[in-house]
Amino acid sequence: MTKHVPKPVPTPFTGYQKTVVAMLAFLQFAVILDFMLMSPLGAVIMPALHIGPQQFGLVVSAYAFSAAASGLLTAGFADRFDRKQLLLFFYAGFVLGTLWCGLAQSYESLLAARIVTGLFGGVIGSVVLAIATDLFLPQQRGRVMGLIQTAFAASQVLGIPVGIYLSNQWNWHVPFTAMAALGLAGGLLVAWRLQPVDAHLGKPQEHSAWMHLFHTVTERRYLLAFATTALLTTGGFMLMPFSSAYVVNNLGIDLQHLPTVYLITGLCTIFVGPLIGKVADAVGKFRVFMFGTALTITMVLIYTNLGPTALPVLIVINTVMFIGIFSRMIPFQAIVSTVPAQTQRGSFNAISASVQQLSGGLASVVAGHIVTQSAGGQLQHFNHVGYVMVGTSLVGLALLWRLHRDTKAAAVPQPAAS
Repeated sequence: MTKHVPKPVPTPFTGYQKTVVAMLAFLQFAVILDFMLMSPLGAVIMPALHIGPQQFGLVVSAYAFSAAASGLLTAGFADRFDRKQLLLFFYAGFVLGTLWCGLAQSYESLLAARIVTGLFGGVIGSVVLAIATDLFLPQQRGRVMGLIQTAFAASQVLGIPVGIYLSNQWNWHVPFTAMAALGLAGGLLVAWRLQPVDAHLGKPQEHSAWMHLFHTVTERRYLLAFATTALLTTGGFMLMPFSSAYVVNNLGIDLQHLPTVYLITGLCTIFVGPLIGKVADAVGKFRVFMFGTALTITMVLIYTNLGPTALPVLIVINTVMFIGIFSRMIPFQAIVSTVPAQTQRGSFNAISASVQQLSGGLASVVAGHIVTQSAGGQLQHFNHVGYVMVGTSLVGLALLWRLHRDTKAAAVPQPAAS
């Protein structure tokens, strides 16, 4: 006779944990907004600095590649310090880099500022995930990742429109200086309210930073996680750079209504993100990931094969597609948070962030070679990018299934388990 195992009751957050989630979500918001601001401001920055699309493209990609490099450079010693102190160090550099962007008066200065911002900002996300993993139980992490991921949607809803408004009212420098001021206020709050995160320091550490890095990058389960991260990132970064041009030139939505698409999509995902996290904790993270993968594949195939489309229809399609993407992203991060040992979480997340930045940058380059533009301005072969995303999603699903299985098998069984 099979023994019935009751479903675990979700563990509620303490008051301090709620404060931590809010602070971590803000830090993610600041880093994502800084990265995303460059694209909509391109139309203003290029004529102001007398640069062309190729030079501006280098400014955008400089952040991604320097962030990838910093992830690898810091991985060896990421677990040797109090995570709070590590976070504040890199966040201070990020705020200064953002301020430099706002003060830059030449192409060379802006390029250098983006490199510096990437070197510091590229590590923050990995430290945020390590802190979330240290301070929250596995059965809480779906909700944590759901709340943290609302930062992406909030940057669309709040950050980008405000950034464009400030740029239009004054100049392109103002959004960056305003962000630096907001970032400074947030950093001071984190320094005041976040307690030390140093439990991992009480456990045995490897003497050599290089050996610590080596053991992280050669662990089979970690390599499986890195490969899955690369695949899931690749698909998204192939679609994102061309989505605005596709919506305007292929679907017939005018520029004035383009912000409406992102505004409504962002508002919906702000609301849905935490719900996805709750469902992932309640019914199983891999089940939600499978649902998100199926929904994403369906909506990407529809989206990338559209013709001229009415605005309300596009908003519905775009919103459902992003719900699918979030339904993959949130449970994926919750599952992967259980993979590394406590003494390797910093290095694991730093390398994972590096892989994410590198695969995203390379995906944008590959997509640029797939997609072409007709004489009338329409994008051609955009549906091929959609097919590539479907392929990476299916392989990513298979890899995550194996990673999830291996992680459960490697877990130490509880005494009460049957």
